[in-house]
Amino acid sequence: MAEKYSAQQISDALATLNDGKEPEQQWQIEGDKLVKTFKFKSFIRAFGWMSQIAIWAEKLNHHPEWFNVYNRVDVKLTTHDVDGISDLDFKLANKMDLFS
Repeated sequence: MAEKYSAQQISDALATLNDGKEPEQQWQIEGDKLVKTFKFKSFIRAFGWMSQIAIWAEKLNHHPEWFNVYNRVDVKLTTHDVDGISDLDFKLANKMDLFS
């Protein structure tokens, strides 16, 4: 079972996740969600990425809130079971970055 991260754990994990990324490629915290917008060269690339991530989401049993328009995918990650951000959100965020 996932455990809700403290503010310090979120800060530390976010710093690690964003290390070396340009500001427009960084994850942000909005309320109790980890958020990022991914941009791709085309709709088919965005959709293909979403298909890859869907497989990882199933493996982790952790599913994103996302919204797709053409080449953009807006992502929000939160762990509903703990009413906040957990290690599952950061694991899925890492996979999303890896495959983008």
